[in-house]
Amino acid sequence: MAKLERSHRNFWSALKILSLILICSGKLSLAQNSNRKTYCNPMNLDYGYTPLKIFTKLGKHRTTADPSVVRFKGSNYIFSTNQQGYWWSDDLAQWKFVTRSFAVTFNPEIKNDICCPAVFADEKAIYVMEPSDSGYKPVWMSEDPKSNKWKKAVEAFPMFNGDPSFFKDEDGRLYFYSGTGNTEPIKGIEIDSRTFVAKGKSKDLVKLEPSRYGWHRFGENFDDIILQPFIEGAWMTKWKGKYYLQYAAPATEFSTYSDGVAIGDHPLGPFTPQLHNPFSSKFGGFARGAGHGSTFQDHWNNWWHMSSMVVAVKNNYERRLGLWPAGFDNEGILFANTAFGDYPTYLPSGPIDYKQKLFTGWMLLNYNKPVQVSSTLGSAYSPNFAVDENIKTYWSAKTGQAREWIQTDLGEKSSIYAIQINYADQDAEFEGKPSGLFHQYVLYGSHDGKKWKVLVDKSRNDTDVPHDYIELAKPVEFRFLKLENIHIPTGKFAISGFRVFGKGHGSLPEAVKHFQPLRTKVDRKSAWLKWQAVDNAYAYNIYYGVSPDKLYTSIMVYGGNEYFVKSLDQTIPYYFTIEAINEQGVSPMSPVMKAD
Repeated sequence: MAKLERSHRNFWSALKILSLILICSGKLSLAQNSNRKTYCNPMNLDYGYTPLKIFTKLGKHRTTADPSVVRFKGSNYIFSTNQQGYWWSDDLAQWKFVTRSFAVTFNPEIKNDICCPAVFADEKAIYVMEPSDSGYKPVWMSEDPKSNKWKKAVEAFPMFNGDPSFFKDEDGRLYFYSGTGNTEPIKGIEIDSRTFVAKGKSKDLVKLEPSRYGWHRFGENFDDIILQPFIEGAWMTKWKGKYYLQYAAPATEFSTYSDGVAIGDHPLGPFTPQLHNPFSSKFGGFARGAGHGSTFQDHWNNWWHMSSMVVAVKNNYERRLGLWPAGFDNEGILFANTAFGDYPTYLPSGPIDYKQKLFTGWMLLNYNKPVQVSSTLGSAYSPNFAVDENIKTYWSAKTGQAREWIQTDLGEKSSIYAIQINYADQDAEFEGKPSGLFHQYVLYGSHDGKKWKVLVDKSRNDTDVPHDYIELAKPVEFRFLKLENIHIPTGKFAISGFRVFGKGHGSLPEAVKHFQPLRTKVDRKSAWLKWQAVDNAYAYNIYYGVSPDKLYTSIMVYGGNEYFVKSLDQTIPYYFTIEAINEQGVSPMSPVMKAD
């Protein structure tokens, strides 16, 4: 592993030098813009493959979820499910993996791994614990996690728990939260910060109310009235003397998976649900879901929320991670901005105001545009699944061999700023977290589909990039792009999203007309939204919230002119607006409409 890490560092050092040479010579290169770096969800992490044999009946695959993110000594750390280690980063752009298992229960089906880790950090160390529903587990601590130096803070945490979470207050007092299921609430208790022994009795803090809150209802579309939803994923954040207890619902396998928050004056409540809920959700777009996450700050104290995104193809628990700009507004409302949440997004280079938008303005250029491929595995893996903006569908070549390729036609010459390549796990052979995996490919551009120019050459890449995102040093003009495989870690060459971002040369879409949100007395947790389609728009963003100036929730709708919102609080009115989207940009917002 150490040899691979050194090779990784040497590769990127060489690439930076080469980039500078190519920039000076006017040739194409990867961006090394230290001022405005960008990223694109799902996060491009070297996700491990599921170690659970019971979840591989439809194919082995990558997965992780339930991120606990903490800041320690100038770096951010991600601990998440079934990874046999953790990531750290200084800039939220490049993440480095450290191999480490914290699990102590031997189970050949689980390969000695950890699920839903509980994590917190203070000025001294990072602390990590494995959940326990069958026995007591140690709490690990490290004063130097980058060097993978850990020891036991306590031999055995003296409470059973599910989806655990710690919170250490500014006065040094330590609190513990846990709870997962469809009947029990999230519970909290104070514990001794040295011995981790409970102080007093646990308290019931927050529970689901599907009869009032639409987003608490079970199902892919909040429409299952038979099965009960799950509450889980507690996380505590303190801001300006208030305590924000966050929790996830209705279930991790659904696109509706979201995070809500309740606010109190004490770490153990009582708590009152925030009117703006869920504060983190992503109901539309290429990759959906934004639940069971953690809220944290970066180097400049900007707020972020990282959470789970759903794939759920090989099994219900096939997931990825998403990173969202977040914050607290001037009235103390916690929000996460997921509008254009899987499009290129700026990473700040300094402190930002919560009202600032980090979306780059680079639009998707090849939604449902023509595709050509070298081969197709079968009708279930159609080539156009690579450009349909749905991570659940994908094209697969017949093999994983070099020279398999996929070509996308933008329809006209366009300015290309960035590309995201999302690999699918067709016929993968791995379990757990193998080391030394890597992807290699060459990306070409063309004006006519006949003569090709190398746009990105990763034929010597030695890193694992399952959701590779490439920002170009400067925009280039092409109509056609072709992705040619050189090497994949396992299985067949399969792509769930070959996504090209930039600017077209046409006109902006007109504002949406005749937008109307409708609620009924029968089900006020839902609203039917209808509008007149815009001729040159490929998608729409719907924004809504509990007041006209706080439209914090967004939904991206592709290829339609209606949508059923089912996530509302039945006791309050909502306000809605909509914008049209095309390859050139977005239209003006429609007038804000109230739905009582």
